[in-house]
Amino acid sequence: MDRISERVVLLDEDGAPAGVADKATVHHASTPLHLAFSCHVRDEEGRLLLTRRALGKKAWPGTWTNAFCGHPQPFEPVPDAVARRGRDELGLELRELRLVLPDFRYRAVDASGIVENEICPVYTAVAAGPVHPDPDEVMDLEWVHPDDLAAALAATPWAFSPWLVLQARELSETTARWEAVT
Repeated sequence: MDRISERVVLLDEDGAPAGVADKATVHHASTPLHLAFSCHVRDEEGRLLLTRRALGKKAWPGTWTNAFCGHPQPFEPVPDAVARRGRDELGLELRELRLVLPDFRYRAVDASGIVENEICPVYTAVAAGPVHPDPDEVMDLEWVHPDDLAAALAATPWAFSPWLVLQARELSETTARWEAVT
């Protein structure tokens, strides 16, 4: 998809669609509430894919995060958007896509003042092939054991995206162990 034409679905405080805006215009100091998604990807060995956001990213450049995030286009089913974004950002096909946190919502401000303000359903999936990241999106990646990620998040939460830290916390509160969703 042409990044210039990407749009986001704006939401009212109850999470109902309230309009559409060009993605390039919504991430700023007073970002409106909008729809997004996050996806955590594991491999056949149960390791989780972490990606480091490219330095050219507007928000949280160079930050380690979950496999990928994105925004569904207007009228695009969120699972279709997740599959599309996996292909676009990581050259990755997914299988076993599963919604694990349907009501995840967060607001976070990065060091430059950019605000993320999203209702962001969280999915898990299994990698159905190799990863071929788009360098405009991802500067590095690592496959990590869930216990190692949990320890790193506890010891150095500042080294990760705020949404990853919050999602991991919610997942650990709603499941017996982080591994249960991977």
